[in-house]
Amino acid sequence: MKPKVGITMGDPCGIGPEVIVKALCRDEIYEACVPIVIGDLRVMERDLRFADKPLKLTVVEEKEIPALEGRSGEIFILDLSNADPSILRYGELSPLAGAAAVEYIERAVELAMRGVLDAVTTGPVNKAAINLAGKKFTGHTELLAELTGVEEATMMLAGEKLRVSFVTTHLPLKEVPRMITEGRVLLTVRRTDEGLRMMGFERPSIAVAALNPHAGEGGVFGREEIEAIEPAIKRARDEGIDVEGPFPADTLFFRAVRGEWDGVVAMYHDQGGIPIKTVEFRETVNITLGLPIVRTSVGHGTAFDIAGKGVADGSNMAAAVLMAARLASNKVNRLS
Repeated sequence: MKPKVGITMGDPCGIGPEVIVKALCRDEIYEACVPIVIGDLRVMERDLRFADKPLKLTVVEEKEIPALEGRSGEIFILDLSNADPSILRYGELSPLAGAAAVEYIERAVELAMRGVLDAVTTGPVNKAAINLAGKKFTGHTELLAELTGVEEATMMLAGEKLRVSFVTTHLPLKEVPRMITEGRVLLTVRRTDEGLRMMGFERPSIAVAALNPHAGEGGVFGREEIEAIEPAIKRARDEGIDVEGPFPADTLFFRAVRGEWDGVVAMYHDQGGIPIKTVEFRETVNITLGLPIVRTSVGHGTAFDIAGKGVADGSNMAAAVLMAARLASNKVNRLS
């Protein structure tokens, strides 16, 4: 059977509902999986006007999900009825919207942990709105780790030309060096190898970026390469992982885009995020590695400035759902 992919609606005041509607106009989504939106029926009804073709919304109950078969033109929705659009406004920073967005994530993860869903694709949320709702939130990756009982998850951004994992994610830059340890780098390399295999790479090749300019220049510009990154690479190679580095980041990504490696391990958020989003912003999908569930997400935010204007692009959401379906199917095949 096709994998069941739960799609969280994201912040009701942002472009999440719109990009979901636009993505689910595409027949290839239904060929790959059965998508089920987890959100608010009223908000989704509001944004049906942005669809490229007539769409029908069908409310489903949890018990019905295992038997669902996707049909192009029909959007299944698990309605949590927690975001009244008569109160919320497009582009508004709202604690009500922030709380609703977290509820969608929590419900989707709970269903995936119980096997009701085969994968989860998350819509864009607003960190400020969630924190206004009184919920401590630094990012999807951290929340998903907490909800699934994982000490720490790993973020990967994946496109057609680049696939980048991160040793650290949402941290002030001044705190990054102390977090670059041999153990963290090794764990990220291992998870990158496993994630690439789930994508279909039989023996993935991985390059590791240095933290410091010129890879530290033998310790002149810092010792993280000598004390943490190089030992981690050696241990990973001893385990049979095809990994090289550390390479200076200013040349590494040029080489990676040309196809020298299947994946890259970056040391911090912007080091890897800037090159991949520069090269293929619309195709970049966020994948969370190290979880007991499959999770993907769009690579963009809530875009409050264009919310409700009908100009948001659903391509990234479509790519995220298709990647979730691909990973879920490959996971089943690898376990069988």
